[in-house]
This record gives sequence, C-alpha cells and structure tokens, in this order.
Amino acid sequence: MAIQIRSKTLRWLIVASTVVIAIIVFVQVFWLQRVYRLERRQFNINITSGIKGLVHNLNLSSHGNLNFEKDVELVIPEDYLLKIDRIPALDSASSFFSQELTDYNVLTDCQMSIYDATQKKFVASKYIDMPNSYTAENDKFTTPVFKKQYSYISFYFPHRSRYIIMQMIFWIVSSAILLLVLIGFGISLFYLYHQRFLNETQKDFVNNFTHEFKTPLSVIKIAADVLHNPAITEKPEKLKNYAEIIISQTTHLQNQLNRMLVIAYTEHSTLPLQKEIFDANTLIQQAVNNINPLIEEKSGNLTIEFGTKNSYINADKSYILLAYINILENAVKYSVNPAIRIKTYVEGNDFCTSITDNGIGIDKRQQKKIFNKFYRITYGEIHQSKGFGLGLNFVKKIMDAHKGNITVESALGGGSTFIIKIPRH
Repeated sequence: MAIQIRSKTLRWLIVASTVVIAIIVFVQVFWLQRVYRLERRQFNINITSGIKGLVHNLNLSSHGNLNFEKDVELVIPEDYLLKIDRIPALDSASSFFSQELTDYNVLTDCQMSIYDATQKKFVASKYIDMPNSYTAENDKFTTPVFKKQYSYISFYFPHRSRYIIMQMIFWIVSSAILLLVLIGFGISLFYLYHQRFLNETQKDFVNNFTHEFKTPLSVIKIAADVLHNPAITEKPEKLKNYAEIIISQTTHLQNQLNRMLVIAYTEHSTLPLQKEIFDANTLIQQAVNNINPLIEEKSGNLTIEFGTKNSYINADKSYILLAYINILENAVKYSVNPAIRIKTYVEGNDFCTSITDNGIGIDKRQQKKIFNKFYRITYGEIHQSKGFGLGLNFVKKIMDAHKGNITVESALGGGSTFIIKIPRH
C-alpha cells in the first residue's frame, strides 16, 4: 500500500511539475513579448527625439516646433517620413542626424533620403553607418519610395527588427537557458517515473508469481501428506483422487510458469488473454476440487447450486480458474469452520457466480479498497492476513481484462458474498 501511495504521489508530482513548467514557459513568452514591445516603443521614442533635434537644428519646419502627428508619418515600421518645407543639404542633415542617433544610443544603420514632391522622386540619399550596423558588404537594400504631395525626408532603418532583438539578447539567452533547464528537469522526472514504473512492474511480477503458486503448492502439500499416510492404501478411491489432484496442480503450475515467463518478457499493461469456449460450471467444479483439501483440513463444507445449464463462456480458462480459486481460498482462510455456498445464474449476456462464506466479513469502509493493490483488511492496527494484498487485485485485473466485473456484499461478522460477472461472448 505504501508503494502505491508513493507511486500516486510521484504521478501527482509529475503532473504538478508539468503544470508549473507550462506556466513558467507561458510567463517567459509573455515577458519576452512585453520586453519586445517596450524595446520597440523605446526605439520609436528615440528616433522621434532624434528627428525633433534635426528639425530644430536645421530649421526644416516653417511653423517652428515639430508636430509629430502631422509632420512625421510611420508608413512602415522601418520607415519614418518627415514632412519638410525646404530641401536641406544632405551632408549636413545626415551629419546632424547621425549625431542625434549617437546621443540617443540608437546604434543601428539608417538610409537617409530626400524626396522632392515637384520631381516625385528621391533627389539625394546617403547611408548612415553606425557601430552596430548589420549590413554586410554584399548586402543590398532599397529605400521604398512613397509618392506624396509634399517633400519629405525618409529615415529608413533596414535592420530595425534585428537591432531591437539584439537589445533583448540578455532576456532571450536567460529564457533559453531557463527553458533548457526546465526541459532537462522534465526529462529527469519522466525518466524517474519510468524507472519507478519498471521497478513496480518487476515487484508486481514477483508478487503475483508468489501468490499464484502459493495455493497450488499448499494443495499439493496437503495431498502429499495424505498420500504419505500408510492407511491411504486401504482407500483406493481417495488415493486416486489425491493423486489426480497432485497431477492437476503440477500441470497447472507448469502452465502458469510458462505464461508468466511470457508476460515477464512483454510490455502488456493488461493481461494477455488466450480465449476459448468452455463450460464455466465445469471450471467451477475444478476450482472446488483444487481447493477441497484446504476445506477438509478445516472441517468445512461447500455446496454448489448450478442455476443454469447455459454456462458456456468465451474467456481465458486459466485466468478464470485462478479467479475462482482466489475467492474460494479467501473464503476458507477467513472462516473458522468454512461453510461456502456457490451459485451460478445468467443475467443478460453475463454468466454470474456468487460465492458466499461465513467468515469474518468486511467493514463497509474497506469494501471499496479491497481490490486495490497491496491493500489488506485491518481491524484497528491489526492486519487479518499475512499475504501481500494482491489476490483480489489480481482477480480484478482478470475481470477487467475480460470486460467483466466483481463486487462484494458483506457485513462485519456476517460473512461475505463475492459476485463475479463474465460476458459469455
């Protein structure tokens, strides 16, 4: 049970960690977008301030102060158009603007061009190189021409986006490192969970192996003790019966060993089934015969009421036999003087079997948990069973694999009734 709790805790830890990682990634992307918008806004402010300084120094506007909304147009993110009333000397204008860019720490290249409205074309153009220029020797670009009814100066920044991104390099690198760390953490968690899953699978295999072989070995031991008694020779029928029990249980052990070895080398998350059509009533009788030495050892009795002759089902015979034996063994184990009643009937498409005992019963609070792996019934601080808590869990797995169902009706001190429903087709 502790292993199961740790496994659930680990799964919840992985889920919580995944959610946290997703939130962190989302926040990082959000902040990168926000930083980009802030850098872009700051770039626009600096360019605007530089253009204002240029207008003031060269007196390019006849009405004095620059009205940015009217006199400057951002036609595309990379190109600023300054409306002018006169054509300035390009060399002096580019020199002044280069100084303005340096003052405002805008260190990216710019193509400065003068458009004459009367000629409807650029009459002068000059490339302003800056320390953080991204233009290679063979890099070519053309300043876009926008035909206007007025003359203007075009300030075209061909590498504006790249420059803004380079201003964010610290944020980008730190986010990338954080993302790599989170990916590594996620991979480590997945690897840890995978190793945990393999470890539990291995333990389950060993425990199921132990549990499946325990009952047949107990039956063989009882039968062997009976055969070891010299008086058995005087009862040939009983001698034959117990000899057949030993042969049957030995064959069963061999078959189960082969099947479990197959399971051990596969990665099935559910039990692999080998279905066949057989008489379930006959199989129940076989399970009773196998468990009978344990019943006789405790001076118990067992009655069977086959309520239907339509008892053929399509299922895995070995696993269904194991399910019946597990329930019967528990009925014997938890009763002082076992009185077991088996009844079969058909309900819709299901072949149903009820197994009732006169044992200690199960408290209602624990009835939902008895099919959990490693769960053992407790009264106070005392475990009533010395087993691994795997028997009923294995029966539940068998029923789930067959798309069947197992339920329990019980009262503390009043015995238990287990109802098994198996689809017939």
